[in-house]
Amino acid sequence: MEKLIQQLCPDGVEYRSLEHCCNILDKKRKPVTKAARVSGQYPYYGANGIQDYVADYIFDGTYVLVGEDGSVVTPSGRPVVNWVDGKIWVNNHAHIIEEDKGVLLRYLFHFLQTVNIAPLIHGNIPKLTGGDFRAILIPVPPMEIQREIVRILDQFTELTTELAAELTAELTARKKQYEYYRDELFRTAEDTEVCYLNEISENCDNQRKPVTSGNRTAGKYPYYGASGIVDYVDDYIFDGDYLLISEDGANLLARSTPIAFSISGQNWVNNHAHVLRFDTYETRRYVEIYLNSIDLSPYITGGAQPKLNQKNLNKIPIPLPSPEEQHHIVSILDRFDALCNDLTSGLPAEIEARRKQYEYYRDKLLSFPQISS
Repeated sequence: MEKLIQQLCPDGVEYRSLEHCCNILDKKRKPVTKAARVSGQYPYYGANGIQDYVADYIFDGTYVLVGEDGSVVTPSGRPVVNWVDGKIWVNNHAHIIEEDKGVLLRYLFHFLQTVNIAPLIHGNIPKLTGGDFRAILIPVPPMEIQREIVRILDQFTELTTELAAELTAELTARKKQYEYYRDELFRTAEDTEVCYLNEISENCDNQRKPVTSGNRTAGKYPYYGASGIVDYVDDYIFDGDYLLISEDGANLLARSTPIAFSISGQNWVNNHAHVLRFDTYETRRYVEIYLNSIDLSPYITGGAQPKLNQKNLNKIPIPLPSPEEQHHIVSILDRFDALCNDLTSGLPAEIEARRKQYEYYRDKLLSFPQISS
């Protein structure tokens, strides 16, 4: 790139307003109220991307959309920019441009993501007006440089997409492997005895204290509800290692998060989670894994508000093996769980690192001195 710049534009590049770099098609947009839309196959775009699918289209080609109003500014002050290819409908909340006037549309797509539009946003409802949009200044290097910039940045985008797909597939495979070994270990456990939670744990529900949001004082101690931490408060009522089991809430049936989860240390628990204390880590962890693996719907009551009361909780049979077998099973599954958690936490971090790498090179590649007049 440096050689190309030295060869083709050593003194800088021309800057043009956006309207002199492309065709702006805003006048062809057509808003349609939700009630008036007819459902179909064509994407209906608004400020932040696809909002609906409709039965007709008004654009057919390759375009760049830039949010006009609403949540059009990212936390970094950059606009919401979408690359669109095909037959689409666009309402009046997104600017739309197509390639023309000697500037690659893909180059504009990358460049517009670097523009700080925060100073251009006006009104009670944030808005990037058509006038301000058309006036955005664009550095226009020679076509050969535009093509090279697009090639490099597209390659970064492709690599990030491939990485996300590979890591997601790996995580899915690890989770399936974990589930297979978990079920096999439970199935083949020797010398199991059916036990009930009131026989192998101490129920501490009578120590729970719900506190409304308005009456909580912020602090360092986790405040737990049915599905995990809901707040941090300035005091605690439990100190030690416990197993919490959701008592109510839609997640009892949806199971989008674990309904049994271990907590340690000083904390507060409200009345939406049962609190159980066990004699050993192995038993507590074994029960936690087992409860998260089975169907609990026969023990759940209520319609709109599912509930697992203490009476039904104590009816759940737990096939509990010897302490030695518990230790064996838990140690294997904990190692699998650590592998899955490493991937789960590493996946967003790796993708974020690639995104920052893309943004760094994008901003470097798209920074040009303006040619002296």
